Amino acid sequence: MAETIAFWSLAVVLVGSALAVVLSKNLFHSVLWLALALTGTAGVFLLLEAEFLAAVQLLLYAGGVVTIVVFAIVVTERLVGERITQTNRRITAGAVVALAFVAFVVNFISQQPLAATRQPLTADLTRALGEGVLTRFVLPFELLGVLMLAAMLGAIYFARPED
Repeated sequence: MAETIAFWSLAVVLVGSALAVVLSKNLFHSVLWLALALTGTAGVFLLLEAEFLAAVQLLLYAGGVVTIVVFAIVVTERLVGERITQTNRRITAGAVVALAFVAFVVNFISQQPLAATRQPLTADLTRALGEGVLTRFVLPFELLGVLMLAAMLGAIYFARPED
């Protein structure tokens, strides 16, 4: 019963913060709402007994990515010289597409049989995840590193002062 209450509480926090990210007019406030959404996602991982993924979620996303985005906002506002505001164009079309997607997902999930009980965990999930990343999924892992390097170089190029 407590697990169900925790899940629905996290679900409300996640949906509310995700909506606040999209609907907030201030870009900095959107980033703060994003941090809350990412932290809530770590809470869902904890409910699923995936402690390693929860820690990675908090350290990399809620900590690292949000810090970098806040830094980028501060640097960009200094370069431009004016306050950056977020505009919400085509919000109606986005809401219609989102509702259609939610209806599709709910329809798909309602047609699938759900297990009555959760299977017990038999292996060390952190070890299995590490072995999977460094053996079977090593190429996508390395390609992700190259993609992040390219994104960082692009950000440095665009943030540099004009000569």
